[in-house]
Amino acid sequence: MNRTGKIRRGPVTGLLGGSFNPAHGGHRRITLFTMKALALDEVWWLVSPGNPLKPAAGMAPLPARVASARAQARRARIRPTAIERELGTRYTVDTLRALLRRYPQRRFIWLMGADNLAQLHRWRDWRNLARLMPIAVIARPGYDGVALASPAMAWLGRFRRPLTSLRGPERWSAPALVTLRFDPDTRSATALRRADPDWARRFGKGPSRDAVTHHPIPGTAE
Repeated sequence: MNRTGKIRRGPVTGLLGGSFNPAHGGHRRITLFTMKALALDEVWWLVSPGNPLKPAAGMAPLPARVASARAQARRARIRPTAIERELGTRYTVDTLRALLRRYPQRRFIWLMGADNLAQLHRWRDWRNLARLMPIAVIARPGYDGVALASPAMAWLGRFRRPLTSLRGPERWSAPALVTLRFDPDTRSATALRRADPDWARRFGKGPSRDAVTHHPIPGTAE
């Protein structure tokens, strides 16, 4: 149920945003774990055109990052998408509002790592973001303490819910926060870039269509 009181009965879709610079096995592992824990029908990987909180230097072209995400998503109910570029949104709160308008029957849940919860208070309009859809926070090594002590958690803590609170559409409401814990995965895109600075050359060279919109990925030949 959203803020207007309307019940959404469509597929339960997790949204995991990020640069995916590049996507790697850690993204896949955490997504598959979350899908099982929350009984999600699928997860969309929102490959960001540009993160306002991250420097542009060192960011691979969007087609290469989408292609790396597609490679990691094979044979799983994971759909990498560059829909933020199509929507023209830069901030997460605007993206989520646009997705709720475009897909009125879907039930969405925002997925984030504990590292993002630690800095959520720096995101634009973050309290209204939390009112749009439930949030699931996944533990990440080294960030649990700072996440729990963050200004966002001080506000969101009152909305903590058990996993079972997301099982039925009649109980689907926001703000709602669930926390997930699993064996830590230490892989990181930063380490992969250091080990293979030219990784992007292997991706994004051919025609490519978006897994959600089915439109051509900007920057690829069609």
